Amino acid sequence: MFQISAYGDAGLRVQFGEIISKKTNEQIRNFCLYLKEENIPGVIEWIPTYTSVSIVYDPYYILYDSLKKRIELMQNQLSAIELPAAEVIHIPVLYGGEKGPDLEQVAYLNGLAESEVISIHSGTDYLIYMMGFIPGFPYLGGMSEKIAAPRLSNPRPKIPLGSVGIAGEQTGIYPLESPGGWQIIGQTPVKIYDPNRETPILLRAGNYVRFLPINAEEFVAIEKDIEAGNYIPHIEKRKE
Repeated sequence: MFQISAYGDAGLRVQFGEIISKKTNEQIRNFCLYLKEENIPGVIEWIPTYTSVSIVYDPYYILYDSLKKRIELMQNQLSAIELPAAEVIHIPVLYGGEKGPDLEQVAYLNGLAESEVISIHSGTDYLIYMMGFIPGFPYLGGMSEKIAAPRLSNPRPKIPLGSVGIAGEQTGIYPLESPGGWQIIGQTPVKIYDPNRETPILLRAGNYVRFLPINAEEFVAIEKDIEAGNYIPHIEKRKE
C-alpha cells in the first residue's frame, strides 16, 4: 500500500504511489488521522503532500527503525478508519476587472469569452488535496483543462490576499498578500487565513471549494459583514 524511506536525519517519508488522485488523497487522509489517534511518542509533526506524508520525529525519543516498524504495522489498520463526511465551502468571487486582471488573457488563450471562463471555473467542486506553501493556501484539484493557462513570465511582486488564480491546470486562492506568478482571474472577500480567528485556516484537506460569482456590490457588502464579524461562509455536506 505504501513505501517507507528515510527523510533526512530525523524524518521518515511514507509514499503512496506516484499518481495524484482522489483515492490516493483518501489513503493519505486515513493515514494522517490514524497518526493523530496513535499519538506516537517522539513524532513531532507530519506533512501530507499529493502522494506522500513526511514525518518529523525526535531521535532522542524514538529511532528510525522503531518508528518504521510502528508505521508498517499501520498498513492493515487503515481500512478501518472512517473519514468524516466531506464538506463543500462556498467561496464568493468577484471575477475580472481590477480584482481579476488576467481574466481577459485566460479567455483569449483558450478561445473563450470571459463569461465562459467564469462559468467553467465556478461550475466545479474542487477537492482540497493539501494545504501549502503559505498558511492557508489550498492546492485544489479538478479544474477543467479548457481554462488552463501558463504562469506569468514575470511574476507580480504583490498579489492581494483573496486573489483567485490559475497556473497550468491548477487553481488556488492566495490567503495572504505575496509575490506570485499565477494568472489572477478574481478575488474573494472571504479571509481564507485569519490569525485572529479561533480556527485561523478556513479550509481543510479532504473538503471541497465551490466558487460563486458575485458582483461588486455584493463584494463590498460581504467585506462589511466580515469586518463586523457577521459573515459565515455557506458550508454544505457533500453528497458522494
